[in-house]
Amino acid sequence: MTAPGDGRPAPLPGGFTRIGVVGRDGTAELPAVVERVLRFAEKHGIEVLLEETIRSGALKKLGSLPESGRGVDLILTLGGDGTLLRGVRMGAPDGIPVLGVNLGRLGFLTSSSLAMLESALEQAFAGAALLDHRFTLEGKIVHADGSAGLRLWALNDLVLHKGGVARIVRLSLWIGKGAMEEIGSFSGDGVIVSTPTGSTAYSLSAGGPIIVPTMDGLVVTPICPHTMAMRPLVLADHSVLTIQAVDRSEDLVVTADGQIACPLRPGDRMVVEKGPHRVALVRLPGQSYFDTLRRALNWAV
Repeated sequence: MTAPGDGRPAPLPGGFTRIGVVGRDGTAELPAVVERVLRFAEKHGIEVLLEETIRSGALKKLGSLPESGRGVDLILTLGGDGTLLRGVRMGAPDGIPVLGVNLGRLGFLTSSSLAMLESALEQAFAGAALLDHRFTLEGKIVHADGSAGLRLWALNDLVLHKGGVARIVRLSLWIGKGAMEEIGSFSGDGVIVSTPTGSTAYSLSAGGPIIVPTMDGLVVTPICPHTMAMRPLVLADHSVLTIQAVDRSEDLVVTADGQIACPLRPGDRMVVEKGPHRVALVRLPGQSYFDTLRRALNWAV
C-alpha cells in the first residue's frame, strides 16, 4: 500500500479477508470483545489471527498473529494508545492499516469506542473508512568510535533520559549532516523528540506545542530544563538532529514510543531524522482531529 507524501487521507480498501487482533493481556473484557470480532468475521468470511499473548482458553483455537504482522489486511487493536502503538510496530513496515478500538482511559489515537466496534468494522469492510498516513521518526545510535549501533523508529516519540537514580544530564543538540550547526546545550532530565502525532503525548505533558498530524516535522521538547531560556523547538521534516551528552554520563537510555528501550554507552550520540515509512491509521467517516482534542484533552472547552 503506497502512502501519499503530503499527509492527505486516502480511502481504506474494503473487503479484507484476514484480520490480526492485538490486545492487552489481562484485560477482563477482552475475551468477550474478541468473541464479538469473531461473530463479525464469520458473517463476512474473514479469518482472524490473534496476538500470541492473548491466545488462551477458548481462543487458543485461533491462529497466531506473527510478530511482524505480515499476512493480514488489517490490524485491529483492542485497548488504549499503548496497545495501538504495539499494533503499529507490527504493521507499519509492511504498510498494514491499523484500526484502534478503545478499551482504555484516554484512547487519543484510537478511532472507535467499544460500543461502536461492529459499526467500525462494517465501515472498514465496506471501504467507507479513510487512512491517515502519519509521519514517523528514526533514531540511530552512533558509538563513540563512529560505529553504528541500534536503530529505533517511533510514531509518537524518541526520548533520551537518565536511567537509574534521578540525576540531571547535560545534553548538546546539533542540526545537519556533515558540517553540523550547533543548536545549543542545556541541563535537565532529558529531551523528547516527537512527531506531530506524538505532540499530544509526553511532549505536551512536558510543555511542548500541539502540532496537527497532517504536518511533518520534529518537535524537540526539553524535559525539566534547568533554565528558563530553553523552550520547545519545531524543526523541518528533512532535518537531521544529533543529541549527545556533554559529559561522559552513565545510565542514559533512549526509548521509542515507550515500547522499546536502548541503553547508551558513554560517548554515544543519537541521530534523529524522518522515519523509513509512514503509519496507516484508520479513521472513520465524520471523525475530526479537533473533536478528539476537545473530547480527550478538554482543549478549548
